Amino acid sequence: MGSSSAAGLSKEGDKFHILAVDDNIVERLFVEKLLKGSAYKVTTADNGFRALEYLGLGDEPHMQISKISLVITDYCMPGMTGYELMKKIKESPDLKDIPIVIMSSENIPTRIEKCLEEGAEEFMLKPLQQSDVKRLRCHVMKINQLF
Repeated sequence: MGSSSAAGLSKEGDKFHILAVDDNIVERLFVEKLLKGSAYKVTTADNGFRALEYLGLGDEPHMQISKISLVITDYCMPGMTGYELMKKIKESPDLKDIPIVIMSSENIPTRIEKCLEEGAEEFMLKPLQQSDVKRLRCHVMKINQLF
């Protein structure tokens, strides 16, 4: 089992581990299926708070089961937006280098620009396509090659 020396980054065997966050069950299952079809290991969360708990940043002490190679999150979620989730991850010294991709069904240029300027690797419009999933690999590969 190979893993990088960087905190928060991982490649387990040949599978990169992606945390997919979306409050909509149908969208979450669709993204999970697309990612698994591209040989990614996928963990899902139904909101930003659960994602933070999984990453070890929640209010409740939690043991992170395995390292994450990339986070893909919906922008519009109740309680915490994908943008707010990204900001919290980027504030963590151990997790700040994890690439984050934000997705949304709303094509709002000012929102997209703000997310990209403040740390998102990419902003993808829903519904995701197989070509979008293929683009994720370059972000995962780029960051994991640094370590």
